[in-house]
Amino acid sequence: MNSISNYEQRKFWILVIIVSISGFSQGMLLPLISVIFETDGVSSFLNGLNATGLYIGTLLISPFIEQPLRKYGYKPIILIGGALVFIALFLFPFWKSATFWFLLRMLIGIGDHALHFATQTWVTSDANNGNLGKKMSIYGLSFGIGFAVGPLFVNLVEVSEALPFIISSVLCLLAWSLVFFVKNEHPAALKGDAASTGWQRYKLVFTFSWIAFLPPFVYGFLESSINSLFPVYALRLDFDVTTVSLMLTAFSIGAIVTQLPLGILGDKIGRSNVIVGGLFSGTILFFFCSYFEHSAWMMITIFAFAGMSVGSLFSLGITYMADLTPKELLPTGNLLCGIFFSLGSLSGPTLGGLYLQLAEGVSFLLLMASILCIGLCANVYYRFKHPKRLSR
Repeated sequence: MNSISNYEQRKFWILVIIVSISGFSQGMLLPLISVIFETDGVSSFLNGLNATGLYIGTLLISPFIEQPLRKYGYKPIILIGGALVFIALFLFPFWKSATFWFLLRMLIGIGDHALHFATQTWVTSDANNGNLGKKMSIYGLSFGIGFAVGPLFVNLVEVSEALPFIISSVLCLLAWSLVFFVKNEHPAALKGDAASTGWQRYKLVFTFSWIAFLPPFVYGFLESSINSLFPVYALRLDFDVTTVSLMLTAFSIGAIVTQLPLGILGDKIGRSNVIVGGLFSGTILFFFCSYFEHSAWMMITIFAFAGMSVGSLFSLGITYMADLTPKELLPTGNLLCGIFFSLGSLSGPTLGGLYLQLAEGVSFLLLMASILCIGLCANVYYRFKHPKRLSR
């Protein structure tokens, strides 16, 4: 019994390490390419459009990933996803072309989604209701730590454009190799209506859990906008690259600080209450921040508090979905969480790039406040419409 418990803990921490390196790669890649393109004179719209490659890749693979996971298990999907990410990162320095880099970002999106889908489903399937929030907050925390460290490596571009890509690819390879130390497992078997076509499963899960998909959507919008387009906006406000990196890192560190406490709090008072509080606080903070965007230290400080408020939305959304969804449908629920996160991430750079071009003179941070406010209104509506469906 003790050896089984030790293996489960080791397996969980291996999954956590893999996700942290994936977070590092994404946290570095978004601002790194944005800074390189901005320095080369690429327009903000094309800059943002290129960033969507990551999320287009995620959406392309989404309809085809659930059945292989159920058939072959978690481990092969993680291995294939990690290999794709490593290969793509390694290839970036070989040819500097917007089209080529867009294709590589699509490849990373495919690999990352396969990796995250398998690890998320594995963690949510293994956890019980009493510690689900804690486990998923550690999962989110590991991704957040990697994502926070990533932007700091953007400064290496001043040494060599290739260096950040090389470091990231090596770290991904090391994390990927850890998967060989865990045994393969499969998700719970389908039964009843859930065993019908994929579209029927999507419909069932959406009926149970649609409100839980909004936090991943909102967080995807914020994350991609802040990391891919906010550097462009900040550089136009005459901030230097180092200061912009600190702002992004402050947001990520804020998310790290509250990730575990909010996950545990969600276990105790209900995921819905924590999500509504985070959306409300984030709306106020980003609106407030728009009045201080010429002060570097005020921006860094407010970004840190905003990260504390909204940085857990993704992991809270997944645990909320797991609260509302039958266990055998968790792979489908995790898949839909990933799809909504990708839709938000895809919308962020596209709408954000248009916003920067069309709303000149209007703070970019008001766009962040607006998307949070929409998410808040939807959750408040759901609470009044379906009070009995709310999680504990």
